[in-house]
Amino acid sequence: QEFVTVLVRDPRTQKEDSWHSYIDYEIFIHTNSMCFTRKTSCVRRRFREFVWLRQRLQSNAVLVQLPELPSKTPFFNMNNPHHVDHRRQGLQEFLEKILQDALLLSDSRLHLFLQTQLSPEDMEACVSGQTKYSVADAIHNFASLNRRFPVEDEERKKGKNDADSDSESSSSGLGPSDDSVSCGCKASPASEES
Repeated sequence: QEFVTVLVRDPRTQKEDSWHSYIDYEIFIHTNSMCFTRKTSCVRRRFREFVWLRQRLQSNAVLVQLPELPSKTPFFNMNNPHHVDHRRQGLQEFLEKILQDALLLSDSRLHLFLQTQLSPEDMEACVSGQTKYSVADAIHNFASLNRRFPVEDEERKKGKNDADSDSESSSSGLGPSDDSVSCGCKASPASEES
């Protein structure tokens, strides 16, 4: 049975410049769904990127009632662990609901958001065909850049003629291909989901 596990975790404060900071969150995906190019991935996203994603998904799926994001309150305090965790939980619930909708799962922006570190502008360019790389290429290249074992790249080169790179999965028999390790993801047991 297909499952998609999504975890939003590990909020970190990032400095933009000497006056501005923001919090980003780690998004960890583990799935056996045929909808996903990579079966395990990890990226970091900030709140305004979630806002962008929701707007794009809504404009492409007008008849779908999208879940709400946690409200953007002027009283949000980055130094208040309760505020940060409340937002993290809201972002996770948002993604969990989106990943249950087959129509939304067909949107390439969602996959680029979850499985690459491309900016919203670069995601738009990729989806509209303005880049030299496809959506699958972007996801594959991001995973390749974040591999923890260089040996896997050598193994892949040897077996490249035998396998279609678009259907590659983490269960390729090459050992752990958890491309999330380099961005601080912790391995987590797959939760049983129906």
